[in-house]
Amino acid sequence: MDDRKLTEKESLEVITSMIARTKQRYIGDGRIMLMWGYLTVTISTLIWILVGITHNPVWNWLWFLIWIIGGTLTPIMDKKLQREKGVKNYSDAVTSRIWSTVGASAIVSTAICLAFLLVRGIDAWSMMFAIALIVVPFAEIASGIVVKETSLIVGGAIGLSAGLFTLACIAGHVALYVSWFMPFFIVIFVAMMIVPGHILNNKTRKGALNS
Repeated sequence: MDDRKLTEKESLEVITSMIARTKQRYIGDGRIMLMWGYLTVTISTLIWILVGITHNPVWNWLWFLIWIIGGTLTPIMDKKLQREKGVKNYSDAVTSRIWSTVGASAIVSTAICLAFLLVRGIDAWSMMFAIALIVVPFAEIASGIVVKETSLIVGGAIGLSAGLFTLACIAGHVALYVSWFMPFFIVIFVAMMIVPGHILNNKTRKGALNS
């Protein structure tokens, strides 16, 4: 076996190759990102319309459909991508763990909000908007940095800015009324998830992800 050390140039070539493969595997075709983006926008729009028409907050329980549907489809789509793309590398593992942290944060946050509601009758669900617009964008930015993809960094920055604004509203006791916050949330998610997802799909079709 040849155990010689890699030169600096060879090391950079290996790293570049790993990044390119990670783009192609987990992010390149944008399918999972688009699934979450369109799912969130669809459910958000449905809740916005139903609550706006009926003025009944019971429709907010439909938010759980995002976790149920997305949580079911993601591992199925991920396994399909693994079959298509082959063995994982280090960059793949880093990207996967970043998004696994997002999922774990969402589960813990949901449990905390449920506990507040069931034990003390306190409505803390607005925290979930901050989670969606801070934790998710942060993971998107981190993934963009790992794979050197500008659309992810920009989309994540837009989402993170909106998340900090939302957090300021919550801290300042500014009511997140359906009439203004829901369209704001929907537009941000389009900019944060759907637009970058389509950009990545377009790059994949043109074979530009390695550049």
